[in-house]
Amino acid sequence: MRLLYVFLLFVVAVQAQEKDNFPPPENPIEIKVQKAIDIIKVDGNIDEQSWANAQIIDGFFRREPNQGGDVKHKTLVRFLYDEKNLYIAAICLDSLGVDGIRIQDLRRDFQWGDNDIFGVALDPQNLKQYAQGFHTTPYGNQRDFQSFNGNGYDNGWNTLWKVRTKRTDKGYHVEMAIPFKSLRYNLPEQGNTIEWGMTLVRYARRDVEISSFPAIPQSISTNRMTYAAKLTGIEVPPPSANIRVEPYSLYQYNEVKTGKVVTDKLSEPKLGFDAKWAMNPKTVIDLTVNTDFAQANVDRAVNNLERFNIFFPEQRQFFLENSGIWAGGIQTSIRPFFSRRIGLQGEFNATPAPIDIGTRFTQRTNKNAIAGLLVRQRETDNSAAANFGVFRFLNNYGRENNIGVMVTHRFDETNDELNFQSNHNTTITIDGQIRPTSQWDIQYLLSSSIDEHTGKTGFSGRIFAGNMTNKYYFGWVTEYTDSNYNPKMGFVRQNNVIRHNPGGYYIWRPKNINWIRRWDPGVFVNYNHDASDPEKFQQASLYIFPIYFWFKDNSFFEASFTPTWQNINFNFSPLGLEIEQDRYHYTRYFLRYYTDQSKKLSTSLRYDFGNFYNGTRNTLTAGLRYAPLPHIAFTFDYEHNNINGLGILNQNIDTNLYTGSLRLALNPRVQFSTFYQHNSFNKQGRWNARFSWEYMPLSFIYLVFNDTKTDLFDPIQQNTQFISKITLLKQF
Repeated sequence: MRLLYVFLLFVVAVQAQEKDNFPPPENPIEIKVQKAIDIIKVDGNIDEQSWANAQIIDGFFRREPNQGGDVKHKTLVRFLYDEKNLYIAAICLDSLGVDGIRIQDLRRDFQWGDNDIFGVALDPQNLKQYAQGFHTTPYGNQRDFQSFNGNGYDNGWNTLWKVRTKRTDKGYHVEMAIPFKSLRYNLPEQGNTIEWGMTLVRYARRDVEISSFPAIPQSISTNRMTYAAKLTGIEVPPPSANIRVEPYSLYQYNEVKTGKVVTDKLSEPKLGFDAKWAMNPKTVIDLTVNTDFAQANVDRAVNNLERFNIFFPEQRQFFLENSGIWAGGIQTSIRPFFSRRIGLQGEFNATPAPIDIGTRFTQRTNKNAIAGLLVRQRETDNSAAANFGVFRFLNNYGRENNIGVMVTHRFDETNDELNFQSNHNTTITIDGQIRPTSQWDIQYLLSSSIDEHTGKTGFSGRIFAGNMTNKYYFGWVTEYTDSNYNPKMGFVRQNNVIRHNPGGYYIWRPKNINWIRRWDPGVFVNYNHDASDPEKFQQASLYIFPIYFWFKDNSFFEASFTPTWQNINFNFSPLGLEIEQDRYHYTRYFLRYYTDQSKKLSTSLRYDFGNFYNGTRNTLTAGLRYAPLPHIAFTFDYEHNNINGLGILNQNIDTNLYTGSLRLALNPRVQFSTFYQHNSFNKQGRWNARFSWEYMPLSFIYLVFNDTKTDLFDPIQQNTQFISKITLLKQF
């Protein structure tokens, strides 16, 4: 506690020196939105008379590479509306025109970082803690997401909206149409004229320039709606019965071979549907029947050399949407609810199990949020039927504070044939967030699990306090998980551990050095000890990174080292090499460099070397990306582990992990992607190929091929899968 007290005093002292972080405005900028006098054709031309009459927004604030000053890449934005849609038009100027555009590929829900981007975030309910984001590129890819408090995101949220772009010799144009039915808004007590929170962002990737409207400090997300401007004068239609139905049909063929003998085969059609009913602007009910996730991304293979469980993120859209509302959803150490535990055949079996039906309820107001989830998982030849339930209540108070409670319950049914006994597993969690100022963020979580089968009650908890300014970051995380904490609908990184992780870094943006954009030297401490016996040490390390440079073109170089102390008092065999139970001290060194990832040809290189327990380990990771056009992108990644003199038997081992992928796109709506991965450690090769055609908004045709072999040239075990799927979305 003394160390924590000193740390917090130091952070407060540093914060007192920070002058570049300004608070949200007391009176937001107001933008009057006019009604269109003619029909708006969303084609990227912005040539209708209504656009000429609309108010121009051009006072963008520069956030990067340095806060304040003149914006190099000007952006002009207009808003309109009619009876059905809110329209946004943007003219994104660039002195090099088309030649200045940077874009990697045409995928939907692209990641922020390597593309030119224009985007808008809306707060239609004026909640201040929630936003719906709509981003696009000069080629018209769509990225839509939900943002919670500016630090949690649901990138799996998809809604109906339209965007078209036009590239010109002066930059590019953007034209968006967002249906009012795709937004959740409240009507005032009288009339139908509303006010919405709104922020805009432009990322000119070539010069790594980020600008926003209105002004938002560079250390704070542009989706923090406490800083939002206000759209006024929009006459919206009364919220109607907003029902969205998405039926699908699917044919699936599976074949499993042992050697050359077919041991299992499946060939069957499948029907199902998803539905969404917006009962009112605050309340949404989702339903999924005979659920299928054929189009979900496939996990990539990894070789785990550490003592902790690996976290694989959720890939399935039904569980991704609104996932930010669940407790613990923005971190990967303690999650009382982790949706990837649903749809699996048993606790440690990664084979999918069918989901018969699932429903989700979400209600948001400016004071609170209520959510619930119920899922029924079908019985299989290897697992009993299971039922999953989650309830969540979140109360907002103050400007950006909240406190919540969440209850999960998993009921595994009896299966006499498989000798499975029924079991109830429950967790109860209290969590919350406190923001005393715009740059301070305090998060806490306390959870308890109750398991009928073991008869044990377990506890876990987490507290985080962090301060992010334009010049410094300091944070402290302490996590507690006892040996009895067992959330069978959740995820924990490790049991019986108390983990402390304080640290921070300094942010320096030199004005007189032309080749450095930013330097972030710092240090983080990671200290772990037993929860059952706090004096019993487990592991500690210092991550020290004195060289952490971004260059002007956004290439990057890091040189760091990690002194590590280990107490191995359990059975531990990374990659099958048994480590003797003893105490170890060693230091590892890390070099990382990558070129400007927005260029047509980019590379990355990582070298992790040094001692490793009683031996040595050298890990080389190299990557190559070639995208001559946004329509074509090829990547190749290679990881090599060289381990010598490790474990009780002082063994040597080399592993190689190869990954190659290709993405082809006719346009943002017609795409083909494939990857192949081979792991020399288990001699497993994996193919995945996927074709997708968005033939109508959010209506798709998918063709998916998966093939996994345990030996490339003489397969011992082979699993082949082909799936064809068509979905149709109708909104009423």
